[in-house]
Amino acid sequence: MSVDRVTYNADGLVPAVIQQFDTREVLMMGWMDAEALNRTLTSGRVTFWSRSRQEYWRKGDTSGHIQIVKGARLDCDGDTLLIEVDQIGAACHTGDHTCFDADDLHAVVGER
Repeated sequence: MSVDRVTYNADGLVPAVIQQFDTREVLMMGWMDAEALNRTLTSGRVTFWSRSRQEYWRKGDTSGHIQIVKGARLDCDGDTLLIEVDQIGAACHTGDHTCFDADDLHAVVGER
């Protein structure tokens, strides 16, 4: 991944979609600035920027539910990251396996 191609928003952040590397299940989304991305790419553990606390947080340091980096990709526009991980424990702060277990929006399923 060419980090010089990352496009950050006006707040200096880029969304990072977190995906289980083997099942491809989408686990969560968090925000990264350049430093959080650098820490993620160089440490083997996922680090985010907390917009509410205004500080870095490495996933699992307090909960034990760590994310071990298995790969990282940048989308075609350079404005979204896909971080592939091996999730140990729950990914969501609610204790759920994924943050996308909560509400089914009952979308009409299209046909091909």
